Amino acid sequence: MSETIQATLAEGAAATAKTCVARAYAASGASSGLAPANIRRRAPRPQDLQLEVLFCGVCHSDLHQVRSEWQKTMPTVYPCVPGHEIVGRVTKAGSAVREFKEGDLAAVGCMVDSCRTCAACREGQEQFCEGPATFTYNSPDKHLGGVTYGGYSDSLVVDEAFALRVSDRLDPAGAAPLLCAGITTYSPLRHWNVRSGQKVGVVGLGGLGHMAVKFANAFGARVVVFTTSPGKAEDAVRLGAHDVVVSRNAAEMQKELGSFDFILDTVSAVHDLNAYLDLLKRDGTLTLVGAPEAPMPVGVFSLLFRRRQLAGSLIGGLRETQDMLDFCAEHGITAEVEVIPIQQINEAYDRLARSDVKYRFVADMASLK
Repeated sequence: MSETIQATLAEGAAATAKTCVARAYAASGASSGLAPANIRRRAPRPQDLQLEVLFCGVCHSDLHQVRSEWQKTMPTVYPCVPGHEIVGRVTKAGSAVREFKEGDLAAVGCMVDSCRTCAACREGQEQFCEGPATFTYNSPDKHLGGVTYGGYSDSLVVDEAFALRVSDRLDPAGAAPLLCAGITTYSPLRHWNVRSGQKVGVVGLGGLGHMAVKFANAFGARVVVFTTSPGKAEDAVRLGAHDVVVSRNAAEMQKELGSFDFILDTVSAVHDLNAYLDLLKRDGTLTLVGAPEAPMPVGVFSLLFRRRQLAGSLIGGLRETQDMLDFCAEHGITAEVEVIPIQQINEAYDRLARSDVKYRFVADMASLK
């Protein structure tokens, strides 16, 4: 552990005489599953909000972290309380809070702090903080020591600067996945200026992919979904796709060569990137937001001869996430969700591992009361 992190943890531990207990679901090890637990939350500071957590989305990264499947890049510290798609009700607002009051709906996404001084933070790109950013769970907790605990809990304390406003026009359960699945797909579509008149591909129709379809359609693009499952075609069209291509069908893929302005790849499993690079026009971009565990080979000539780009994207900053939530309220966009009581989280993880959900589990945290 670096000296900086050690100093931060020591400072935080010394400053936490006041704490409160929250009820949560936590994993004690990679194979333990999740079980009820009591965790510490800091007492709210003047700039803090205390939230009663209403709903928390279940992200595939929660599954990876709980089961320690990213040990080489993002090792899991146990006990682990996942959850970074959080919608709650403000129960306390500190004396320095300006944008929220008690009773307001508020949301917390993947980050709860950042250094706020590096170039990325100054540009509103806190997800790329050089600090690095403090993520909502499994990140060093500079206030309490140990690591941060996420939204599989009945309450949360967060700095107002990292809380987001949620319109009462949005269903709070359907809005929860917007805090990760939503911004993860909205941000690259905005960054690469997806717009009317363009042809846009979405690879995969899962928790991320279904949001990408909704956004790309709302931006006016012609949307084509690539899936290995022919049975998803009807749903893809319902969600806003104009065409569906079964990626295992070579003839269907051949028809699409060189025709796309932009492709967003949401698949977390190892797959053939070259097949999608070949579908891009000159100067087209293939952007990855899925996170396969193993490296995937890329044929360089496919990039060279049409000046194509292969890129990646990671969630979004606070300002862009708020823009996304406001856009969703204006256009009536939420995630397709299956709401479960938090007590069913282990069964939901097993189903998630089998891709047996349309399209996002959301845990109802009221059942913890």
